[in-house]
Amino acid sequence: MIDFAAARRMMVDGQIRTSDVTDLRIIGAMLEIPREKFLPPEQASFAYFDLDVPATGAAPPSTGRRLLKPMVLAKLIQAAEIADSDVVLDVACASGYSTAVLARLAGSVIALEEDGPLAQRAAENLRELDTVGAQVVTNALGAGWPEGAPYDVIFLNGAFETMPSALLRQLKEGGRLVGVKGGPPAGKAMLYRLISGEVSGRPIFDAAAPMLPGFVQSPTFVF
Repeated sequence: MIDFAAARRMMVDGQIRTSDVTDLRIIGAMLEIPREKFLPPEQASFAYFDLDVPATGAAPPSTGRRLLKPMVLAKLIQAAEIADSDVVLDVACASGYSTAVLARLAGSVIALEEDGPLAQRAAENLRELDTVGAQVVTNALGAGWPEGAPYDVIFLNGAFETMPSALLRQLKEGGRLVGVKGGPPAGKAMLYRLISGEVSGRPIFDAAAPMLPGFVQSPTFVF
């Protein structure tokens, strides 16, 4: 029988605190929220490993959606500098773990998932944990959720090769977007800001994450 509470403490001490995550709100949320509850039973034993864990069961693999490695998740959230009044769009929320963490920091969170069954699971998981200020919606990931815009923060649960312009248009002035650009072995966690109508970005740390559908660059032909 796995002692998930002990595994959670080991994850925070061994993966989060040692990675320069100093925001006590993030540390507290990741100590308290049972990550294993957001995984199918056959994946629960991997909940606190340094892995991108599949959010769906082995069969049928309805999506390739995964929960981000705890360290990558925590560092991206810290880089976004979320205030307790911020409105956050959580893109590719999968089964809702990232939303549960973000809801501990922000004023409100809209959790976006394009896979219907996963979105339903996310809503159920968040409800079971009495998560306040979170709403789950279903739409194409690259389209975002214009009805809730503009956002102070847009959080991408995965990697991208190209950023859909629809998401950038949903940022508030001064808003931040975080995610991982490119695939392994050369992926970079990125922080983008909208200042005076212009978006600029900078790398913040080396990272790898699963590629998100709708964020892959179209192939080009060279003659």
